[in-house]
Amino acid sequence: MNKRNFIVTGASLAAATVLTTGCTTTGGASSSPAERRQAIDSSADAALTRLYREAPGSQEIIAASQGTLVFPAVVSAGFIIGGSHGQGAMRKAGKTTGYYRMTEASLGLLGGAQSQALFISFMTEAALNSFLNSRGWTVGVDGTITFLSVGANARVTTQTVQQPIVGFVLTNGGLMANISINGNRITQLDL
Repeated sequence: MNKRNFIVTGASLAAATVLTTGCTTTGGASSSPAERRQAIDSSADAALTRLYREAPGSQEIIAASQGTLVFPAVVSAGFIIGGSHGQGAMRKAGKTTGYYRMTEASLGLLGGAQSQALFISFMTEAALNSFLNSRGWTVGVDGTITFLSVGANARVTTQTVQQPIVGFVLTNGGLMANISINGNRITQLDL
């Protein structure tokens, strides 16, 4: 197989993987909106429980935020051409106030597949309003997120909560070279 065929075949497989994996994490298309909301809420609850267990201080940040987007499974895959997809919920004071989709397409030196839980906390009313008033919000363009490490030595400091937008990423599984969420677009789901 020549180099061009190898690249085209790899890119096609990566795109197919993203599409099929993204579809399997969202519930079936035949699911009712109520079933989809319930599935997203249940997954968000489980992801938050895991975050609180693995990242000391994260529960305090979520509680202090004006609102937190919880994406329990953002699936990324690709080989040269790739993408990511996930669905989640906006939580305010422990209650879901809306449902959202995160998507990205990318081209470049990347390879592999990975699933991550992603949490984006809006610490100021201005940051939250900017997000809520957008007709599609792009990470790194419409808002810069200060990401916190999750691990045995992760600690939240007083400087952390002074940032307008704070995020956590937990790896669910897989290995992806050159993973980044900059450029991911977040739009509201009509559920």
